[in-house]
Formats: sequence, structure tokens, C-alpha cells
Amino acid sequence: MAQWTSAMGAAQLARLLNSQQDRPAGPGTRRPPAYRALADGIRLLVLEGRVPVAARLPAERELALSLSVSRTTVAAAYEALRTEGFLESRRGAGSWTAVPAGNPLPARGLEPLPPEALGSIIDLGCAALPAPEPWLTRAVQGALEELPPYAHTHGDYPAGLPALRSMIAERYSAHGIPTMPEQIMVTTGAMGAIDAICHLFAGRGERIAVESPSYANILQLMRAAGARLVPVAMAEGLTGWDMDRWRQVLRDAAPRIAYVVADFHNPTGALAGEDQRRQLVEAARSAGTVLVADETMSELWLDPEVEMPRPVCSFDPAGSTVVTVGSASKAFWAGMRIGWVRAAPDVIRSLVSARAYADLGTPVVEQLAVNWLFSTGGWAQAVELRRDQARENRDALVAAVRRELPTWEFEVPKGGLTLWVRAGGLSGSRLAEAGERVGLRVPSGPRFGVDGAFEGYVRLPFTVGGAVADEAAARLAAAARIVESGGSGGGEAPRTFVA
Repeated sequence: MAQWTSAMGAAQLARLLNSQQDRPAGPGTRRPPAYRALADGIRLLVLEGRVPVAARLPAERELALSLSVSRTTVAAAYEALRTEGFLESRRGAGSWTAVPAGNPLPARGLEPLPPEALGSIIDLGCAALPAPEPWLTRAVQGALEELPPYAHTHGDYPAGLPALRSMIAERYSAHGIPTMPEQIMVTTGAMGAIDAICHLFAGRGERIAVESPSYANILQLMRAAGARLVPVAMAEGLTGWDMDRWRQVLRDAAPRIAYVVADFHNPTGALAGEDQRRQLVEAARSAGTVLVADETMSELWLDPEVEMPRPVCSFDPAGSTVVTVGSASKAFWAGMRIGWVRAAPDVIRSLVSARAYADLGTPVVEQLAVNWLFSTGGWAQAVELRRDQARENRDALVAAVRRELPTWEFEVPKGGLTLWVRAGGLSGSRLAEAGERVGLRVPSGPRFGVDGAFEGYVRLPFTVGGAVADEAAARLAAAARIVESGGSGGGEAPRTFVA
């Protein structure tokens, strides 16, 4: 009986392997044999989750043809992977990927490290900050004071607590976008919102247009739902969207959904201008595409001179094209799993009906806590505290990376939580692997792309500052030296760092 649960085609695997471009070897640097380089490339793809565990690999002859190498090279690479525990084979069933005993299964998204691991590893994988106290404690206390009347009910509110729906609607109306409570559904975080939207609008096999790069966890959510992702390259630097490319994709591919982050895009930090927003809404409307606008970063401007454009939904007064997603998780705290959807009332009714087969509703106490923050002014003060913290971290991290890695390239965003860095010609995947060996967790660029794009990038979040930012940059430089030297084992030992 075969032990594999999915299959990887030769052409697809070749694309992923060919994306792993390192800088040319310097004088005195030895290149590994071809079979060893191929085995290392496949191992990296498995460790990063870009090739799933238990995926059947192509036959030796097929992969050799796709890579333009000898079958002997592929056979030797497969044998090396079997010896190391990354490949299993059975006559008649082929070969499939595995992980050695004792290794954790790789994740295909970005999940936070458990808190107990943070003493020895600096985690730059998760773009989330600690809670802005004392506002979390005050919000929970306020929620508990409001809880008794709700405790006498069944506690299931598929659309969300009426008080919170009204408060969110009022916030949109205050920004010049008339909104009724019937246009709001409260969800379990932004991920819960986008998952519900994808299931409503895009069945398995449907096309979804996404920015390239885009947020890794959303890309994986859409892949898991069976979507066919259509990448649309971002414009250069921090200038937002390339509208010519967007119009072409919407016209030619006719995607059912387009997912965008207009406000301090994750991972690049770009801010789309008002004219770009208007044009994209018009293009989506013409193509019959539902435009999902992720606003989770919209309140995280970090420089005082920033003039925020109007929200994407303000260019869709009829509400027929744009579905907006918001969240408390980025602007306030990732542990506050409250998100929301703003859409036309009929869309909200459909989303609410579907919750009977999903999560039924969002926790009441957390909804009350967010409602307390909105209604008392605590939200504005907490978000201001969050901006100050992110700004200080951004400036410290930028200075440290420029000092330790002066050849690396990036533009400093005026908001958001992430820095998108071109890693001086090095492989982001190999930097991530080397980082683990020096006590640093950093996500590689391909996690944010489709089919191996952005191998030369890493994403650095504004989650550490001061001495921790200095140490993180020093460990990143140590990882770069390992990659530059062609190291494939050992490396520098992790150092314990206590902030």
C-alpha cells in the first residue's frame, strides 16, 4: 500500500528547485557535488513545508529531464535523502517525502514559537507584539462587568454581539462610509473572516488573484481550500500596486476573488494610493470579481506625516464589489481573536448562515472586551501605544541590519509591522535554515510567494527593539556567513539571550 498522500510533478519540483539561487561562489569556496546540491534543495523544500511531507516525488528519469541533469545525479540525491530520513521508497509505489524521527513536522504557514522557546531563540517569524497594557487588562475587566446579561443566554451569536456590530458600523460611518449593523459580521480573527469568504465565493478549483508577494498564512489558507492562486506582481518599492498588471489579470484570468492588503501591505509595507484603489475597484467590478480588502494594518501608520487614503470600500458605494476585513489582532494584540467583515447585507446573511457548519460564533467575552475598548476611547490610546512601540522597534531594527549587513537592500515603510529585505544575493531558504542553528527564526521570501518566488528575500517584523534587535541582526549576519561559506551542517552554536 502506498504511503504517499499527494504528488509533486517534475515540472513543479524543478521550478521550486530552480528558484533556489545563491550568490556565486567566491574564491576558495567549494561547490558541493551536483547530487548533494539537489538533495539539499529538496530537503530545504521539505523543511519549509513548500513540498509537503508524504508527497510522492517524480520518477528519477522525469526529474532528470526537467532539471537537465543525469539520471545518476537524481538517483544519488534520492539515495542521500533516504539515508538522512527525508525520503522513503517502496518498489512499485515510488518515493515520497518524510522527516527524520524526532523532527517536528514543517508548517506551510507562519506559526508563532511556543513562549517557552523564546529564551534561546529570537523569533522573527511572527509579526505580532506583546499586549499594550494596561489596556488589555482594563478591557477584560470591563468585559466581565458587562457579561452577566449574556450569561443568561445560550451564548451563540453567529453574526456577532449586536452591540459590537453597531459599534463597528458606527466607526465606518464616522469615516464617511455609511454602514448599518446588518453589514457587519464579527469573526474569529481576520483568518476566520477570510476563510468564510473563500468558502462562500470560491469553491475548489476557483481562481483567486493575490498580490505577489502576499501574506503567507492567507496564501496557505487559500491553497488548503483548493484555490488556484493567480499572482500579481507588486509595483517597485513601496508604491503599491501595478495597475496595468492588475487590469490584465482581472480581464484575462477572471478570478472569482482578488485578495489585497492596501494599507501597509504584508510583507512589503507598501501603501496603495487613492487613485490605485479607485482603479482596482472599477477593474474588479468590470470583471465580476469580488475584491477582498484586508484592513488589518490600516491603523498602524508610524510616521506622523502619513496621510491615509480612504478605505477601499469607499469607492464601492453600492457595496456590490468590495468585501472588507478588519481585525483587532494586529492593531491591538494577536491574542485578541476578534475580526469582522463589512459587506452588503445579503453577503453577510450568507456568511452567517454558513457558520452553522463552521464555528457557530465568536467568543462573547472577547467581543465584549473589544466593544469596551471602542466605546471608552481605550482603543485609540492602546493603538497609539502600539504605534510608538512599533516605530521604536522599526528604527532599531533598520539601524542594526544596516550596520551588520550593509549590502542588503530594503525600503523603510511608513507603517505596518514588516520589513521586506533583499538578502544580498543569498537564498532566503538557506538563511532560514542557518538561522535556526544560530538561534534566530526568520521566514524566507518564498513563503510569501507562489511556486518558489522571492527566494532572494527574507521578512523581518518590527517585534524586537533595543539590544534584542542588535542581537537579532548579529545572528542574521552569522547565518549569512554560514550560507556564504556553503556550510551545510554544524555552524555557530545558538547563544542564550535574555531581553
